[in-house]
Amino acid sequence: MHLEAVTLDAVGTLIEVAEPIGQTYARRAARHGIALAPAEAERGFGEALAAAPPLAFPGVGAARLVERERAWWSAVVRRAFGPAAERASFDQCFAELFVHYGCPEAWRVFSEVPEALRLLRARGLKLAVVSNFDGRLPPVLAGLGLRPLLDLVVHSTAAAAAKPDPAIFRGALSALGVAPSATLHAGDGPVADIEGARRAGLRAVLVDRGDQRPPLPPGVPRIALLSELSTLAFTAP
Repeated sequence: MHLEAVTLDAVGTLIEVAEPIGQTYARRAARHGIALAPAEAERGFGEALAAAPPLAFPGVGAARLVERERAWWSAVVRRAFGPAAERASFDQCFAELFVHYGCPEAWRVFSEVPEALRLLRARGLKLAVVSNFDGRLPPVLAGLGLRPLLDLVVHSTAAAAAKPDPAIFRGALSALGVAPSATLHAGDGPVADIEGARRAGLRAVLVDRGDQRPPLPPGVPRIALLSELSTLAFTAP
C-alpha cells in the first residue's frame, strides 16, 4: 500500500466521554429539578442519536451555524430526556450540557492514541480527523493535547456534509493534498466510517473497542487499539 495520509474518526476512535452520558444527563438534570434515570437517559440518547438527521447544514452561513448546531443537539437531548424534557427547566439544563461537552474535561483520550499518532507522523504520514461533530471539536482536541499531532480537523458542520457522505472525506483529502487511493481511514462506525470511506475511494479499517463485532465487508481489517494501525498500514498489500 502506497500510503500518504491517515484520516481518523474522533469519538470512539481517539476520544470518549469521561463519564457515561446517562450519568451526566441524570446528574445535571437533578440540579434543575428533573428526575432522570441514568440507564433510561443512556438508552434514550443512543436512540435519539440514531434517529437524528445528518449533523450538517448545507447552505447555512457561518453566522447561523452555531445556532443550527445547538438546535440539532437540543432536539437530540430532548428526545433522550423523554417526558422529562417537558419540565420548564429543560432549556437551561440543555444549555449547561451543551457547554459541558464543549470542554476538554468532558472527554478522555484513549491511552494508546497519542503515541500511535506520533508513530504515524514519524513515518511521514499526514493525519486528519474527519468527524460527525460540530464547532466544539477543534478546541476539545486542542485542550486534550491532540491538535499538535494532527494536520487537519474536519467536522461535519463545517464541511456541510456528514459521514457516510463521501463529500466530507473528499474535502479533507483536498485540504491535505492527497489522493483517496493513498489514504487510509480508521473509525468505529461500520456505516459512517467504513462505508463512507470506501465510497470516497479510501481504504478503511474498523477500530472495534467493544464486544459487538459488527460484520464487515471482505478485506476490511478490524483492530482493537489504534496502536495496531501503524503495523497494519505498512504491511497491507
